[in-house]
Amino acid sequence: MDLSVIIVSYNTADLTASCLSSIEASRGGCSTEIFVVDNASTDNSVAMIRHRFPNVHLIANPTNIGFSAANNQALNRCRGDLVLFLNPDTRVMADTLEKAVAYMRNNPGIGLAGARILNPDGTPQESVSYRYPGEKYTRGDLPSLQGSIACVLGAAMIARREVIEAVGGFDEEYFLYGEDEDLCLRIRKAGGEIGYIPEAAVIHVGGQSERLTLSAEKWRKKVKAEYLFYAKHYTPQTITRIRRADRLKVRWRLLTIGLAMAFLKDKTGAKEKQGRYRVVLEETENK
Repeated sequence: MDLSVIIVSYNTADLTASCLSSIEASRGGCSTEIFVVDNASTDNSVAMIRHRFPNVHLIANPTNIGFSAANNQALNRCRGDLVLFLNPDTRVMADTLEKAVAYMRNNPGIGLAGARILNPDGTPQESVSYRYPGEKYTRGDLPSLQGSIACVLGAAMIARREVIEAVGGFDEEYFLYGEDEDLCLRIRKAGGEIGYIPEAAVIHVGGQSERLTLSAEKWRKKVKAEYLFYAKHYTPQTITRIRRADRLKVRWRLLTIGLAMAFLKDKTGAKEKQGRYRVVLEETENK
């Protein structure tokens, strides 16, 4: 078995179907098995997968156990030496699977690598990061790490199964958001390197499992994930610096938005930004 593909779905039936169809068309010469872990969707996802994709290994959870735990659930059943973690709101381009597998075979020092992520209109998404969240505030918190890439976008990541298992899989404290950055850093701390495969392209719609989540609620999840990352990997002194900088930045932006509101006919966007920044302020004050 060359490759195991894991997709975690949550109320994305139409997009999951498109993703699975694209995998079928992109297999090429790769021997591939596909797992879909559904986190208690209410949009007929489970029935659709059973009917249209009977060869997919479906795990239907009765409750939403989160993105990290769902990936680990399927990881325990994988037979492939390589595992592709794929979001359901993606479409795999032709030859992407073959190119990703070939890259990993030809670069044995790479523990995990990301694909080139594109918007539906073909424009690029930011697929690679060279610094971790809040890293500019650190003072020797991170050890000497392999390679120059800090992390890759979690929408499409291919990894060696033995490497993922060696670091304990995804950290299940991350329910949603931040788990990709944490996993990449733990792999690097263990001596592995993060890679990037520009010739392996994946279309990513983005944010579809959170379509029904209010902006402020979504923002709160992201802030909580960031501070979990800081607590795991940075010293208390660094976290204090980050918290202070976040508060200063947010208070300034709230002030400027408040001043600008008087001149705006449509205040909807400004009010949404205010809500997001107030969430950040609340979360940083609670740390």
